[in-house]
Amino acid sequence: MAINILLLEDESIVRKDIERSLTKLGYNVVAQADNGDKALELARETKPDLALMDIQIKGDKTGIETAELLKLEMDIPVIFLTAFADETTLGNAKEVEPHGYILKPFKEIDLKTTIELAVHKHQKERELKVEFDLLKRLSDYKATAEFLFVRKNQKLVKINHSDICFIEALKDYMQLVLHRDGKEWEKITIHATMKDVERKLPKRTFQRVHRSFIVNMDKVTGIAGGDIIINVSDGPKVIPVGGNYRDEFGERINVL
Repeated sequence: MAINILLLEDESIVRKDIERSLTKLGYNVVAQADNGDKALELARETKPDLALMDIQIKGDKTGIETAELLKLEMDIPVIFLTAFADETTLGNAKEVEPHGYILKPFKEIDLKTTIELAVHKHQKERELKVEFDLLKRLSDYKATAEFLFVRKNQKLVKINHSDICFIEALKDYMQLVLHRDGKEWEKITIHATMKDVERKLPKRTFQRVHRSFIVNMDKVTGIAGGDIIINVSDGPKVIPVGGNYRDEFGERINVL
């Protein structure tokens, strides 16, 4: 599917040259403007995938001001196409975080590469935003919920609390050891902290027993020498109980 482009350039001859290059490369120039106000008006009408614009343009708004409004109002990625490469211009351009910056005169291959990368980057940003919003909503679930979601193979996987045997801290990561009914044992590694995980698990079922371990109390099969035993796929897993957690753990067990 061809990418639709809004072109903002106040020099008509230059604008036509750029349009020809874009058309030759297979892009649709859905709107052209020679000033910022017109560009904004056309963007609202045509909803382009990307805006390609000069920084120094005639009218009340500069290309940088126009780019900022395009991004804020319509989330349109912007590529600056300009003959100016001085530090002041570059510094001002960086403020609006453009998705590309091409110096004139340009080669068509540079134009194509910058456009493709800009569109790809913007699409990934949108996907990340959607995912972030979803994660935020999911994180609002109270720990009384019977499940949580974790990332696995670039997607979110639902895990029932009852399937978690224990959680172990591995440097900057956490490893969840699971055993689902009728399924193989499974280990899932996530990027999180012990505090993050502990906060999202129900205290009625899970207990922090060590700076590196959280256990599902329903999965504990024995206690030996002050250590916890949980049966896993390759045999008993011995989990130490740290000194700072012994009293709290002790209150959770009944001994005859």
